[in-house]
Amino acid sequence: MDRNSIIGIVIIAGILIGYTFLTKPSREEIAQQKHYADSIQLVEIAKAAAQKTATASFDSLPKQNQSPALQAASNTANLGIFASHSEGQSKLYTIQNNKLKIVISSQGAKPYQVELKDYKTFDKRPVILFEGDSSLMGLEFFSDGKTISTNHLYFDTDEKSNDIVVTDTPQSISFNLLVDSLGGFIEYTYTLYPDKYFLDFKVKMNGMDQYRTDNVQLKWEIYSPQQEMGRTNESSYTNLYYRFLDGDVEKFKERSKKDIQEITESTKIQWVGYKQQFFASAIVSDKIPFEGAYMKMENLPENSKYIKKFSSELSIPYARTAEFEMPMHFYFGPTHFQTLKKIGFKLEELVTLGSSIIRWINQFVVIPIFNWLDNFISNYGIIILLLTVIIKIALLPLTYRSYLSMAKMRVLKPQIDEINLKIPKEKAMERQQATMALYKKVGVNPMGGCLPMILQMPILYAMFRFFPSSIELRQESFLWAHDLSTYDSILTLPFTIPMYGAHVSLFTILMTITTLLSMKMSGQTPGADSAMPGMKTMMYIMPVMFMLILNSFSAGLTYYYFLANVITIGQNYLFKFFIDEEAILKKLNSKKAKATDGKKSSFQQKLEDMAKKKGYKLPK
Repeated sequence: MDRNSIIGIVIIAGILIGYTFLTKPSREEIAQQKHYADSIQLVEIAKAAAQKTATASFDSLPKQNQSPALQAASNTANLGIFASHSEGQSKLYTIQNNKLKIVISSQGAKPYQVELKDYKTFDKRPVILFEGDSSLMGLEFFSDGKTISTNHLYFDTDEKSNDIVVTDTPQSISFNLLVDSLGGFIEYTYTLYPDKYFLDFKVKMNGMDQYRTDNVQLKWEIYSPQQEMGRTNESSYTNLYYRFLDGDVEKFKERSKKDIQEITESTKIQWVGYKQQFFASAIVSDKIPFEGAYMKMENLPENSKYIKKFSSELSIPYARTAEFEMPMHFYFGPTHFQTLKKIGFKLEELVTLGSSIIRWINQFVVIPIFNWLDNFISNYGIIILLLTVIIKIALLPLTYRSYLSMAKMRVLKPQIDEINLKIPKEKAMERQQATMALYKKVGVNPMGGCLPMILQMPILYAMFRFFPSSIELRQESFLWAHDLSTYDSILTLPFTIPMYGAHVSLFTILMTITTLLSMKMSGQTPGADSAMPGMKTMMYIMPVMFMLILNSFSAGLTYYYFLANVITIGQNYLFKFFIDEEAILKKLNSKKAKATDGKKSSFQQKLEDMAKKKGYKLPK
């Protein structure tokens, strides 16, 4: 094995070891796996306790067998000091700025509906993150031995207007639950700022220590509706995220086969986010972190208008004090990288950009170039074209090295074919040894064309992550594609093809065709017919497999790969003018002749000289 082969193998091994190190599970991921089994057990215990509490009270008869008077008495008994708030009339209050419209219900004093004014769904309806019975938010705690949930209690407010419009200054609205004449109360205050996606939320508990209030939790559930055209693709980017206090951001497994994922964390939590493909609902507690959390995500059936159900139970550090306040913030808005980064708290990690080196490439290379181009050009199809050209120019040295290595392999193919004619097929090992001996004599590394391609893989995968997560491409049209963030269907099929779908994406077909042409032109499988007969077939099957997989992906992604292939084909034509394959063959044959004459390479001569000085004798 010559020096070039050794260096190539060492570099590849280093890349693999580095990749393994960068992608190994973090401390929190290991803890998450460890706590997963415990969380299931805790859920079962909680369910059993809730069932026991429900059946132990005097209203354990089925509801349909109870009279209305008995049901009212049951509610009064269960709610204890909050019995006076168990009945009432739900009133809706709207607070809005130029970006958000938030409807708050007096029943539970919870966000009843959240609408993003600047966005529409794929079928031109308003983007509503959640509404009505698809959401639940409230405090749950023990008080005088009873389990209280504020989600269904009726709050009071002094607000006279049902519609508060925020223009120049922040506006607030407060709701309260007055316990009794002793002065104990719970108060929620919501504050909205001009031109912000943030809604401040403050919980105040005064005098609640008199009622042995304990184990206070904030329970928040929402059903995430479908907003985009491709449900399967949107579902893969819909996930639950959370961040440890001043620590890392974690998320549930994206490709888990389980319909329900859940976890209990006893570590302090700063925020929890329910992420859709391009939008997010998050609750942040920056000053007083949550003491821990139980979080759950559930996949919903295909025929549902909702994609997933999110739920969290966040532990509030209430310690039976006479006065207690906990300021928090809601984020209701787009998963736009720059917007989230300005807010802080590492909320920008809600944008799916990959992990380790892939995220680094997207965050510090791709996004800055994309945003710079966006300052001058309004057409995102042209922006993707220029981005592709910039990336291909940066990768030109690696592409040239790869093509040069392939050219060397091509000119050696007649000599490899001659070896295969001399040595019968049955002696495969002898054939391989003779082929490798030829490569060694002429100084060609058969892996030389692979290494530049391997070095380009992180950038290719970064693009795979970047385009489907870029809200800038959402509902932006280019040529026949009406929305670059989803697939560009030019034909709807009357049936569904497994893995492919029920539509035809033209950019995906163009990507596949140009990939096959590029492979054929660059000769990526020289000698495969004889040395490795199955390799050539495998190389041509891979683009077809990618066509099936990417048919439902972002049109911006397949458009980028198509452009990259076209530029690569153009580069190969140019390389043919600068690379003289006849001159390469002469040079290789000259090296072969020197090796056959027994002349030593400079590397071997240096080794022998060093051994001679040390008094060693090298083996032949």
